[in-house]
Amino acid sequence: MGKNLFQKVWERHEVARLSNGQSQLFIGLHLLHEVTSPQAFAMLRELGLKVAYPERTFATHDHIIPTDGLARPFKDALAEEMMAAIEKNTSDFGIRLFGIKDNRYGVIHIVGPEEGLTQPGMTIACGDSHTATHGAFGSIAFGVGTSQVRDILATQTMGIAPFKVRNIVLDGKPGRGVYSKDMVLAVIARLGVNGGLGYAYEFTGSAVDSMSMEARMTVCNMAIEGGARVGYMNPDETTFEYLKGRPYAPSADRWEEALAYWKSVASDKDAAFDDTVKFDVSAMKPMVTWGITPEMAVPVDGNIPAASTPAVKEALEYMKFKEGAPVKGTKVDVVFIGSCTNGRIEDFRIAAEILKGNKVARGVRALAVPGSVIVKEQAEKEGLDEIFKDAGFEWREPGCSMCLAMNPDKLVGDQVSASTSNRNFKGRQGSASGRTMLVNPAMAAAAAIEGAIADVRDFMEDK
Repeated sequence: MGKNLFQKVWERHEVARLSNGQSQLFIGLHLLHEVTSPQAFAMLRELGLKVAYPERTFATHDHIIPTDGLARPFKDALAEEMMAAIEKNTSDFGIRLFGIKDNRYGVIHIVGPEEGLTQPGMTIACGDSHTATHGAFGSIAFGVGTSQVRDILATQTMGIAPFKVRNIVLDGKPGRGVYSKDMVLAVIARLGVNGGLGYAYEFTGSAVDSMSMEARMTVCNMAIEGGARVGYMNPDETTFEYLKGRPYAPSADRWEEALAYWKSVASDKDAAFDDTVKFDVSAMKPMVTWGITPEMAVPVDGNIPAASTPAVKEALEYMKFKEGAPVKGTKVDVVFIGSCTNGRIEDFRIAAEILKGNKVARGVRALAVPGSVIVKEQAEKEGLDEIFKDAGFEWREPGCSMCLAMNPDKLVGDQVSASTSNRNFKGRQGSASGRTMLVNPAMAAAAAIEGAIADVRDFMEDK
């Protein structure tokens, strides 16, 4: 019986097996941002410790930076304090910071891949739950807590128990208007937000094979929303082509050696899994969340369910939706395109195709926030920014923006948002009563035009 990628990578990075059954795992790449790192650095200073391998740690500005201007000091005193802290900490400890000063900053899960830091066969950790994104490259990547950030800084290792592995098979050809965001929402809707607890998800199948790297990152990004700590895909030619020539990718004289290792970590054809679940992508439709967790999702032509459980009743009361009502036609106040889920160049191209020649509905506030400086520059080079601005979108500076809303971009009151981000939790987008409906970028564009949840396939037919 062969091994899957998770087993291969874990075994190669396990320094020791601890007495409590956990692995002491070597972390090949450690990523930092300004929100979860200050306390960890403070602990190092209290203990008189140095960073063990500063060349393996990289940082960026993302969560708290404003997207409507970067003048310092920031108006938000706490945001300015966090910015100053990460600038000082990375300088003091010799860590590379992709920051505002060098104009290479952005969402950490977008910057890592586009710089070529994220590579197959790695273990990757970051003080952020959506670190699973990097698994799209065939790495084992997961979020960690502040004390674990400290441990990795001090030793480049951490204690963690290995997971079981579930094979999520996505077979078939997606229909019009269906993207990777819809596929992963369909997976979560079926298996639940706790379905992946204790598991790593390996995504395979013909639909995965045909995905771009941007689409793969979207799927792995939301594995955590299904309860899995890790989501990954096997590296292939699409992976290798994406990495070639990037700043931190292997140089030409080391490329073949790296390629050999990357190919070796892919799951064997006879690999064993603890569980396998299959999905027919060709039967999927554009998805929309209606509730307060990502599993509360239905196809765009579906209806909001009846209040059959306490969780559904709670969601309906919070969202102020009626059971049995069609999700299509739900009025929206705000549209947000961005985040570590859908803030890449492909996402803005997809949305721009729908927006071209159309206008944002009166009364709707629409934000387009590139996930990094590189994404923003590429979009502007292609003229995508003009399409968004002509339609009535605000074209913003890079950042996390209205995903977590640890910045000025927030919902107000009980506004309804059609968002390409990853979580629709209560208060997630900055207002204690704000309501979030997760959609793919094309669906977000359609909602902006209609002023309500719309079926993007209708716009595609019109075009």
